[in-house]
Amino acid sequence: MKEIMHLHWRAGFGLNPVEWREKQSLSLRECIEIMFEKAATHRNLPIPDLPARTDRNRTVEDKKELMKASRQLALKQVIDWLDRMGNTQYSALRQKMTLFWHGHFACITKNGILAARQIDTLQKHALGNFRDLLLGVAKDPSMIRFLNNQQNRKSQPNENFARELLELFTVGHGEYSEKDIKEAARAFTGWSSTRNGQFIFRERQHDFGSKTFMGQTGAFDGTNIIDIILENEATATFVTRKIYRYFVNEKVDETRVRNLSRLFYQSGYDIAILMRAIFESNWFYAQDNIGCKIKSPVELLAGMKRSLGVTFENDLAVLGVLRSLGQVPLNPPNVAGWPGGRSWIDNSTLMFRLNLPIYLMRASEVNLRPKTDLNSSTRMKRLKKIAATVDFVPIESMLDGKSQQESFEFLLNWLVPGNRSFDKQYFDPFIRKMETKSYHQALTMLLMSLPEYQLC
Repeated sequence: MKEIMHLHWRAGFGLNPVEWREKQSLSLRECIEIMFEKAATHRNLPIPDLPARTDRNRTVEDKKELMKASRQLALKQVIDWLDRMGNTQYSALRQKMTLFWHGHFACITKNGILAARQIDTLQKHALGNFRDLLLGVAKDPSMIRFLNNQQNRKSQPNENFARELLELFTVGHGEYSEKDIKEAARAFTGWSSTRNGQFIFRERQHDFGSKTFMGQTGAFDGTNIIDIILENEATATFVTRKIYRYFVNEKVDETRVRNLSRLFYQSGYDIAILMRAIFESNWFYAQDNIGCKIKSPVELLAGMKRSLGVTFENDLAVLGVLRSLGQVPLNPPNVAGWPGGRSWIDNSTLMFRLNLPIYLMRASEVNLRPKTDLNSSTRMKRLKKIAATVDFVPIESMLDGKSQQESFEFLLNWLVPGNRSFDKQYFDPFIRKMETKSYHQALTMLLMSLPEYQLC
């Protein structure tokens, strides 16, 4: 059973109690098939509307209000996305892959419409072909603006996007030259966006001249550059290694990466084929790979929402939790994304992470101070209450009639990864002190407050 839970945490955000009970009657292969079948169905995200930014006669106040509305809409995209991650109606695998690609193609987006379009692009291609995904990102207005490609003109090429395309998105450092960056930048001249956030090719700004890139010469445009990059097997290796670190283990087995990247390359960069190969392998479920990954703040919160049906009464509380833990989607620290791993745990976040289940279940008062502002002299309101509701009905119904020992074993196997051995008697004194009406609720809070719950 630990393998099934491992699969659903790494390829998703865990399981709620009903899912956990249902999955136990299935084989691991059946669970994988169901997961990919559900992920095969893609729903386009609705793109919200704001007043078109074409009226040059707006007052300064009008423009400020429009910018404020756009920022609020961007934050709503974060809330909605987190809800999808924790909602069983959506494919957890597709959402998890979207989250991974968001870290890979890290981009700061404060415009609500552009944010929705970017998430939709990543979600659409999350398990498709990497070429389509890469091309979609290159034409994404958020990325174009973030890496200044709207300033990339034949008279004065801007190298920002070309550099990150090579260094962070595809082949990786050491596989290209400075001349390759310059020539790639020329190829992407004219790839821009309209004021209303649509991709546009500005033909007059494009350099149609001959370019020499990675040993090939021609009148290349951005699409040609992407195709040449994908011909280089270093791209498959670079992307596969990053996927391995994220989904398997930060300690990379280079032999496995080499075999997986060869499969990825030979498949024509089919992302679903690569992910299937990982999830269907025996080594993915080796003890060394279970419970060794620190959950990111988004994974932690989405997992709690999915497991316990947590709903927040105030969207600002969700953002406050994410900021305090150090990860707000659409707002990575830089173009390299979040470093992940042990960086998620430090003196400013550990106690908050451990106490978060109790804050959520008891609406306790908590100091929500953004991680990045901990050393700031700016004064902030110290205490805020996380108003949330938790649905314990599925847990109570499922454990009805079971002894405390049986309930303990069920909850332990459901919530704590790997072969963790705990004695129920250790928890009993704490449970007696907790102000809850239910043994199951108290034990759930305690198990989710363990350091082991921070792992998957």
